[in-house]
Amino acid sequence: MMGKTTLPEGFSELERFVPDWAVTHSADRAARRLDSTSEEREAFFYAANDLAAPALALLDSKPLAELDEAETRLMQLMLSLAHVALAVEIQGDDESRHAVGARHMTITRASADPR
Repeated sequence: MMGKTTLPEGFSELERFVPDWAVTHSADRAARRLDSTSEEREAFFYAANDLAAPALALLDSKPLAELDEAETRLMQLMLSLAHVALAVEIQGDDESRHAVGARHMTITRASADPR
């Protein structure tokens, strides 16, 4: 990839997903999942899932408060991956049916949200 990357070295393959999936709050990640198409979810899932182990190793290497901006973006992508993995791996073709009920569940705050 040419140009500036907003993710740590080694994760440039995920750069194209940053605008849509690197979101700050859990409620926004859930909304993005519900508003995305199956093609968008699957493209993100298969790209991010392949890099999940090295991403988590990097993120686990220092305290949360010491993550820089690029590492924070990577963490946000991994948190979105957790939302999307349920849709892709478990719900599959039933995701749209489950999304109807999920739209009525409001996330007010999650432990991963910034304070």
